[in-house]
Parts: sequence; C-alpha cells; structure tokens
Amino acid sequence: MASLQQSKLAFIGGGNMASAIIRGLVSQDINPRNILVSEPWDVNREKIAEVGVQTTTSNSEAAGDADIVVIAVKPQVTKDVCRELAAAWSQRATLPVVVSIAAGITLSSLKEWLTTSDGRSAHIVRVMPNTPALVKEGASGLLASDDVTPEEKELIGALLQSVSKATEWVDREELLDVVTGLSGSGPAYFFAMVEHLISSATALGLSKEQATRLAAQTCLGAGKMLVESSEEPAQLRKNVTSPNGTTHAALQTFEALNFKDIVDKAVQSATSRAAELGETLGKL
Repeated sequence: MASLQQSKLAFIGGGNMASAIIRGLVSQDINPRNILVSEPWDVNREKIAEVGVQTTTSNSEAAGDADIVVIAVKPQVTKDVCRELAAAWSQRATLPVVVSIAAGITLSSLKEWLTTSDGRSAHIVRVMPNTPALVKEGASGLLASDDVTPEEKELIGALLQSVSKATEWVDREELLDVVTGLSGSGPAYFFAMVEHLISSATALGLSKEQATRLAAQTCLGAGKMLVESSEEPAQLRKNVTSPNGTTHAALQTFEALNFKDIVDKAVQSATSRAAELGETLGKL
C-alpha cells in the first residue's frame, strides 16, 4: 500500500476538524495537490483552498480515485453521503480506506451504507478526535473494522498524528464511547474548571484579566507536566500538596463535596449519551 506521502486523500466536508487535519498534513510536507476537498459552502471552500488543496462541491468527484477518504460531515447527513459514495464506487476495482469522524455513527451503520451494488464495502476506521486538534494538540481514539490491515492502521495512525499528540486504538466500539466521554468531551470539562477558577478568584478581588491569564497558564503548565513527567497523576498531585497546607485545604474541600463522584458521573453520562446517539443515528 502507498505511503501517506504518496496517497491521494479526499475529505468529504471542509469544516473546522477537517481543516485542522488538512493543515496538519500540509505542515508535515504532504503535497496539498494530493488532497481534494468536497465542501458545499463557498466560505469554507475558499478558506481551505488557501493552503493549496483542490476543492469541489461534488462528493463523488472528490472521492472518485482517492486512496483514503475522510468523512467529516454532520452525523445527520452521513447516511446520504455514504450511499452516494458507495454508488459512485461501484465501478472501482479497489475501494479506498474510509475514515469517519462523524460522531456516533457506528461501524455497522457505516458498513451498511458504504456497501456497493456488487456487495463490497470499504475498510473503515472510526475516529473520535477532540477540539485541541485545531492547535495540533489533539487526542484521538481509533476503532478499525475487522478487515482493516496492519498497514492501513499504520497509515491512518500517521494521518491522525498530524494533529493529535495521542492516538489510541481500541478494539471494541463501546470503548470508543468511553474515549468520547474522556477526551472527546474532556476539553469542555477543563474549560468549565477554568471558568469557575476565574469566577472564584475574581470574587476574591483579582481582576478578571489577571485571573484568566493565571488560570489558563496554570492549566497549560499542569497539562505539560502530565505529558512530560514519568510520574503518575496521583504522584504529581502529592508533589504539590504539603501537609496541612493551602493545596491540602482545597483538596479536602473537593473530597468533602465528592469530587471523584462528580467526575465519575460526568464521564459516565457522556459515555452513555455517545452510545445512545450511535443507536439513534443508525436508525435515521
């Protein structure tokens, strides 16, 4: 199979996440002329064309002879897009590898919708990225259909690594729902935490601008320590916590208010909702 540098890439949808991946690929010396993007909105098409890729309004044209097709459309229109592509591929001898970042759409639904008239279906990888991919700091969970080869997995892993610092393969669909509850929705948890830190510090007298800068940098610095340190998060927490000190007082408050249970229930709620959406969207 061709390397990522030699592959023809098609993106069905040119929104924020697709744009982030494309820009990441181009920054890693992928030839933009090997990338064709289908996007119905003029403003998105013009914006993504600035990096040198080819654009079109036709999904079947974009994916016609591509080696890898990334489906980056809203879940509600994924079924129609997949069936359009399957119809266009009925004359192809070899089908592309399909990467779906459409949230909640299961492998079985994608397989059904991408089956050609002669009974063939593309090899499929589901990906759950997250919004830090927009600044090349993403975390992505990946799930492959049973027919995806090791070479294809390596190829798609390389594609996602252009915007994700962590790319984790899972072997069961329900685990991709857990990834959704952890890293897919996770940025919002941290934004909410920082939002409340700013509010608390402002109420105690700091200006909002000062509180925002300090809270944001604290979040960034702590995250960098997590990534770069060989120590477990629990140990890093202990390193900051002096007995009967200020951090100890704050953490005792967290414990008294059942912070662990709050986090558990939040991740479980997001995971359960991801599974529910997969069932609902598959029936559309």
